[in-house]
Amino acid sequence: MMAGFYADGPRQTMFLPPSWQPVADRLEPGALAALEKQIPRPCFPPQEHWLRAYELCALAHTKVVVIGQDPYHGPGQAEGLAFSVAAGAWPPSLNNIFKEMCDDLECQPPFTGSLVHWAEQGVLLLNRVLTVSPGHANSHQGLGWENLTQATIEQLASEPVPRVYWLWGKAAQSLAPLIPAHQLALEAPHPSPLSSYRGFFGSKPFSKTNAYLSANGLTPIRWSDA
Repeated sequence: MMAGFYADGPRQTMFLPPSWQPVADRLEPGALAALEKQIPRPCFPPQEHWLRAYELCALAHTKVVVIGQDPYHGPGQAEGLAFSVAAGAWPPSLNNIFKEMCDDLECQPPFTGSLVHWAEQGVLLLNRVLTVSPGHANSHQGLGWENLTQATIEQLASEPVPRVYWLWGKAAQSLAPLIPAHQLALEAPHPSPLSSYRGFFGSKPFSKTNAYLSANGLTPIRWSDA
């Protein structure tokens, strides 16, 4: 985030980091400024973390794209990265992700629910919608975030480099037609308790992703911090 100054005083204005300028170029002029005005307050995550997924994972370094729905809507949970929590108990979806990771990789559970260490290795943890009102899931659908996140996937998919996409649930899978054949789309049910037993467990996204990265000459992701 960068601070802009207007006639009525200082105000936060959204800018994508420089490495993501090709995505900004795909949007209508002024789209982010118009979107910012639409976001109800208070909301999660705090405004300085709205674009954190982009800030921690540069476009050129993106190897894996995890597409969630929208941020956690409880206090102190959302930190601007899909499925990641800053501190405290793991939400059920994240708990199921870690369970699948441990089963897939035969590793120990992680020490923290924060996925910053994934982002720093080239995993773009991108929710389809990047804000939410406290206590109201999906409350910011249709405000304009979808334009940004679709433009992001279009840019990533347009580049002739190997990438992996985790498409969990219908909202993420609606983007599947954008993924070209030279990149890998892994589709599975959402890891929430309502759908995780319908095929998320046993889908092995962690080992499949690392096998694809290795086969394409890229460094695998260190998924577990344990």
